[in-house]
Amino acid sequence: MKFLIIRFSSIGDIVLTTPVIRCLKEQVPDAEVHFLTKEVYRGLVNTNPYIDKVQVLGSSWDLMMHQLDHAQYDVIIDLHHNIRTLRIKKALSYARSYSFDKLNIKKWLLTAFKINRLPDIHIVERYLDTLSNFSVVNDGKGLDYFIPEKDQIRDTDLPMSHRFGYIGIVIGAALPTKQMPVHKLKELCAGIRFPIVLLGGPEDKKAGDEIAAIDPIGIYNSCGKFSINESAHMVQLARLIITHDTGLMHIAAAFQKPIFSIWGNTVPGFGMTPYYGTAEKKEQRFEVGQLSCRPCSKIGYQKCPKGHFKCMEWQDTATMAKQVESFLNQWQADRKGHVMKR
Repeated sequence: MKFLIIRFSSIGDIVLTTPVIRCLKEQVPDAEVHFLTKEVYRGLVNTNPYIDKVQVLGSSWDLMMHQLDHAQYDVIIDLHHNIRTLRIKKALSYARSYSFDKLNIKKWLLTAFKINRLPDIHIVERYLDTLSNFSVVNDGKGLDYFIPEKDQIRDTDLPMSHRFGYIGIVIGAALPTKQMPVHKLKELCAGIRFPIVLLGGPEDKKAGDEIAAIDPIGIYNSCGKFSINESAHMVQLARLIITHDTGLMHIAAAFQKPIFSIWGNTVPGFGMTPYYGTAEKKEQRFEVGQLSCRPCSKIGYQKCPKGHFKCMEWQDTATMAKQVESFLNQWQADRKGHVMKR
């Protein structure tokens, strides 16, 4: 059978679909798996060995539909589930289609009225439910992320002070209410006595420069200097990732990295926490509890609707820094014990 999996965006959401891709390819005999996404996100899946062909939504909808129709799919697995995917399924009505439940009404009840009817189930499990008719089950291997060799960073891409180990701190997020303000990030970095690499896109460079200015030697601002795959490799090489609810958090989980996750206007209850499969969870969460206004949105805002931004302003950066020190001490002890056993 020929399958089309659809997820247009964004980074984290696409990474969270990788168990579906892998389990489908490995468990359905002779399955041919195509993946449809936006052109800008093609690099996230181009080297995935479980995908036979990447289809893209580029500048021409008609061209995309022509290519999809020509492929003659047997099954469409809709992991985006919006008006555009509805148009695709209607045009390719000869193919069976299965869509995941976005739980939008239940999310609205939680954000608007703080009535929580959301199931305690990760979005990966809900994605995988779309394959239940094909006897596909979760293999428990977690997420995938494949970095082509050409996008792997070299030692010379990092300052000498960071080549023997660093902590990665993801300073950006899709929207401002999902990220700590610069002054809070500066507090956190000032409390960490270990080399730090700031991770983010070009839009985060200015904030990164301001944060790095408090310790130009110990803090390296990589924001805007590397591609998403190169940044992913920096995540893979880090000893620990500190991150907001954003795409690099899920990439870190794909590499089974220890994660300190920081939650602002969104909450873990939305089902998009770091996903490790059946492996031991390596996440510590930091969120300001007992706020009547939280969560205010399933996505985020440009600024706090209430004007106080307590969900981030009240984050305990001193405790975060102490937990980082504790993690590093344990890492050193484990490493010493491993060397002694050898």
